[in-house]
Amino acid sequence: MPPNEALLALSVIVMFLIPVVWLRLFGRNGLFCWTVIATILANIEVLVLIRAFGMEQTLGNVLFASTFLTTDILSEVYGRESANRAVHIGIAASVTFIIVSQSWLLYTPGAGDWAFPGVKAIFSNTPRLVLASLVVYAASQKLDVLLYHMWWGVTERKTGDKKGFLWLRNNGSTLISQLVNAALFNIGAFWGVYDARTLASICVSTYVIYVFTSLLDTPFVYLARRIKPGDAASLL
Repeated sequence: MPPNEALLALSVIVMFLIPVVWLRLFGRNGLFCWTVIATILANIEVLVLIRAFGMEQTLGNVLFASTFLTTDILSEVYGRESANRAVHIGIAASVTFIIVSQSWLLYTPGAGDWAFPGVKAIFSNTPRLVLASLVVYAASQKLDVLLYHMWWGVTERKTGDKKGFLWLRNNGSTLISQLVNAALFNIGAFWGVYDARTLASICVSTYVIYVFTSLLDTPFVYLARRIKPGDAASLL
């Protein structure tokens, strides 16, 4: 099997390409749909703990990072209102996921069932994870949108260029909001689950991954703007 490092690198490329492709195929609605899918899948994938690049880390980091890429693309191409709408859609998706997944556990499995023990093992831990994710997702994503347009306003006032410095507003917003996301989510979700040393390692590795993914997602935002250039003058 391929090593974890190779799988993670491939995952970054694929998960960052999907929002751009869906933007090209379905426009704004494609990005809203990806927000729902990535939010739900990340809340499941985060249950898996792996070791890669010399650090213990949970999966789900790349999918979570792709939701920040999605809101940045929406901010850049469609404006703040669309970006905030995506955040609200992600929150609604998380709440719905909690309700539906927990309803599965209320059933009594039949004699021939083979899946229920696995489903119970996974989704019995879901409420804490998703509730932590829900609070942190809402806070960090709102912060990301706020900072994105703050940096945009600053650079436009300083330079008079409405479209320049995309790399600054993209990274300046995401790196800060991802720091909040990495620290608060891992503490809220895994406090008492892992020992302090493992939890600290997860927090650090999560943010290190977010730093790299934040830097790597910038070309995808440029590509998205090229596909759907929008009207930057009306987006601030």
